[in-house]
Amino acid sequence: MEQIIFDSEDGEQIPFFVIEETTINEVHYLLVSDEDPDAVDSEGEASILKCVSSGDDEETYAFVEDDAEWDAVLSVFNELIEDFDLV
Repeated sequence: MEQIIFDSEDGEQIPFFVIEETTINEVHYLLVSDEDPDAVDSEGEASILKCVSSGDDEETYAFVEDDAEWDAVLSVFNELIEDFDLV
């Protein structure tokens, strides 16, 4: 499973595992977990990141905080991943 490093606004580097990705209305989204979902007894917390800008070789992501956007994107991820329990 691919792992990415998210640089928070306060400079903290947070590792995430990419569970799935999709593009909706030309916006790229990542479904990520703070723990490896393939690990035994993994109970990681899922988050949705969206691409807010892309440069030459690097994309910048931010957490999806809008409830309506979260629900819409989560429903797409639920359709893409049938064997993964998303709440």
